[in-house]
Amino acid sequence: MFPKDLRYTTTHEWVRLENNIATIGITKYAADQLSDITYVELPSVGDELLAEAVFGTIESVKAAEDLICPIDGKVVEINKAVVENPELVSEDPYEDAWLVRVKASDSSQIDELMTAEAYQVFVQAEAGEQETEPVENEEEKEEDVEHPE
Repeated sequence: MFPKDLRYTTTHEWVRLENNIATIGITKYAADQLSDITYVELPSVGDELLAEAVFGTIESVKAAEDLICPIDGKVVEINKAVVENPELVSEDPYEDAWLVRVKASDSSQIDELMTAEAYQVFVQAEAGEQETEPVENEEEKEEDVEHPE
């Protein structure tokens, strides 16, 4: 389900490292959760990014989410196509809709990220937690209250 040549974060970004250049995007799972993506804000070429720091924003009709950088590095390229057409992220998040390319400061940081298999398990657990949360409505609360007679 998730490309095996990528590494993943708990905030649903992916990274592909080639020749010390890290291509970063968001996962299909994240794009599906956001649905109708309407806006993408990215850093500028030359910006220095830090692992676990915000590097941009992605917005949909449902929510706005911060983009969290998975590794330290300097932005060498941004994907102008997704800035101009944010809906591309939902259509092809792993290839054409990457977000930024960063020259990695420490390429070993990628080893700390999840493999495709680990990310699959993480997503399943996260989805399971969301589905099993108890939902109470006011009527159920009333029935649970004992009334003195």
